[in-house]
Amino acid sequence: MAFLLQLNSLRSRLILLVMLAIAPIAVMTMVNGARERAHAVEVAEDNLQRLTNLAAANEAQSIAGARQILRDLASIPDLMGDQAECSRLLANIQRQNPDYVNFGLIQLNGDVTCSAVPSPKPVNLADRTHFRRAVHLKRFVAGGYIFGRVIQKHTVNLTYPVLDDDDQVRAVVFAALDLTQLDQFVADIKLPPGSLLLTADSEGRIISRKPNPEQWFGKPVSPEMRLAMAAEPGKPVLLAGPDGVQRLHRFARVGSNGLSDYTLTIGIPADEITANARHDQMLDLLALAATIGLALLAAWFVGDVLVLRRVKRLATTANSIASGTLEARSGIRYGNEEISELARALDAMAQSLQEKERQHLKAEKQLREADRRKDEFLAMLAHELRNPLAPISAGAQLLQSGHASEAAVQRTAGIIVRQVHHMTRLVDDLLDVSRVTRGLVTLTRVPLEVSRIVADAVEQADPLLKSRQHRFEVALPPAPLTVTGDHKRLVQVLVNVLNNAAKYTPAGGAIKLTARAEGSNVKLMVSDNGIGMSPELRSRVFELFAQADRNSDRSQGGLGLGLALVKSLVELHGGAVSVDSEGEHKGSTFTIILPGTHQQPAASAPGPVAAPTRKLRVLVVDDNIDAAQTLQLLLEAGGHHVTVAHTALRALELAQASSPQLCLLDIGLPDISGYELARRLRAAPQTAQATLVAVTGYGRREDRDQANAAGFNHYFVKPVDVDALLALIARLP
Repeated sequence: MAFLLQLNSLRSRLILLVMLAIAPIAVMTMVNGARERAHAVEVAEDNLQRLTNLAAANEAQSIAGARQILRDLASIPDLMGDQAECSRLLANIQRQNPDYVNFGLIQLNGDVTCSAVPSPKPVNLADRTHFRRAVHLKRFVAGGYIFGRVIQKHTVNLTYPVLDDDDQVRAVVFAALDLTQLDQFVADIKLPPGSLLLTADSEGRIISRKPNPEQWFGKPVSPEMRLAMAAEPGKPVLLAGPDGVQRLHRFARVGSNGLSDYTLTIGIPADEITANARHDQMLDLLALAATIGLALLAAWFVGDVLVLRRVKRLATTANSIASGTLEARSGIRYGNEEISELARALDAMAQSLQEKERQHLKAEKQLREADRRKDEFLAMLAHELRNPLAPISAGAQLLQSGHASEAAVQRTAGIIVRQVHHMTRLVDDLLDVSRVTRGLVTLTRVPLEVSRIVADAVEQADPLLKSRQHRFEVALPPAPLTVTGDHKRLVQVLVNVLNNAAKYTPAGGAIKLTARAEGSNVKLMVSDNGIGMSPELRSRVFELFAQADRNSDRSQGGLGLGLALVKSLVELHGGAVSVDSEGEHKGSTFTIILPGTHQQPAASAPGPVAAPTRKLRVLVVDDNIDAAQTLQLLLEAGGHHVTVAHTALRALELAQASSPQLCLLDIGLPDISGYELARRLRAAPQTAQATLVAVTGYGRREDRDQANAAGFNHYFVKPVDVDALLALIARLP
């Protein structure tokens, strides 16, 4: 190998040149192999999470069905009557629901007084955790794993309290769900070979498993698995199973809103995830090795002057490419000899790098465009927030002056309330977009009359339509139209489209809303004679932050979020939305298509009647002095006795002294958090039974869950909805 170091022979130089030419390809092969493996892992994690969520949803369906059966049982008036008749009733229900191995009624002392399956001797379940929790929480409780004393089967017991007219627990009904039947809800989940699916209760005992469920019922999961289940559900974890196989696990809670404490996980063997990527990389490496071997062989045997000249041309080309001239080519006519192959490989490499450079420049351009749109959005957001801040500031200065008349005070207060509501809607739009893009929106699907959706949407959009003096027309068919969906979200969709038409139609324009059946679908069309759209705007009108040009006569442009929300919410309902316009200044027509249904909407229940408010001892805790004092003034105006603290420790002192009945607590406090303050108030005898209400700027689902766990009874997001807060106080016992 000394000649390679001296570089004084043709062969050594050719070999070195070949190695230099092949080196970038080798690096790219290794990098691409690593990227393929990383991509395989990302795809596997996403697919695994979707599969885990699907399995958890299937099990939650079984638990939710049990909750409904128990809720119906608890409402039967004769359930607390004759024990023999009660047992016959439960036995009949058990025969109609073969997934359950027993139903029963537990008295407050723990005695089972009637049961679908007769017991040869008295049974007392006072020691069962699920029974005690149902009595304490006064709600449905899904218990952990139990091997039935009477039925001798692997079960989980699901309990529901029987309440009297004073909302006191009289007894508890329970259903014993056969775990072999719970497994049927995941039987259809197709898993890759060697995968593991299991569900554990809150104590880490297995209640569902695939494969071999019977061998694992009631056994505890490993400590590592227990820790992973207690962590954030969406985090992937690599764990070794009892068979020694390393698996990638994703986790999901079974049900929401307190349905159960169960956690489901699916694990896929780690080796299976990257097997194809490793195989492809091995083939690439073999191909690269073959290419290098052939090139070195050619360089070893060819060394005449003709080859030397062509090699110099190749070296020049390679140097040009290395210096950044990606359009450089060797210019050698391709033949069948090795040098031509090397020239072809070098030119192909240059072409590939040039294409990647074009893609890089394109991506850079797209990033600059995205950055520009981000800057525009921030400018629009600042503008939209400053607009309501101006009248709020002016109104506050007028009120502070003390010279305003009563009428001026009322008018100023109304202005401030309206502008705060406007700012709240802007923030809500931003949060809605965040929730939709992260897949956190949950729809409550029920049969709905389209006419009711239209009426509620028109009611919300009517002030803007009237303020712009538009001619508005609604055309509904004589026969009722019905869709299945979330009433609030569908009204939000229609309001956004109507507001968009009102904003971008000059004053005095014409807007028409039409609804009709089209096959099995329902079509909603909103047409206007406004400013219209260019083809370029139509292609991106449903993207985030997209909107028409903003100028002095288009001051209602908003943040460019409404139509993006419309598209996402309609697609979540299984529908589609489109826009049509003949061009600028020729109007626009938005078309929403939703799947129709033949189910009839349920009759709306009458709303609760507010009880008269009594005077309460109230503790307000907020480190924002202005916010605390404003809330104090509002409550004192209602006749309540209010004390204020700006730190958690001071709040604990005041609570011991005054024993407040209602505590309004901020979460972000300077000394300890509102969560810890709530736990300490719950532990203190003076405030153990007080109503705790969180008043905070945090509005995420995990924040609400953490507040519930800390002992809060209610949750309000700032700015507080005053009407809702006063209504809550009026309902307090």
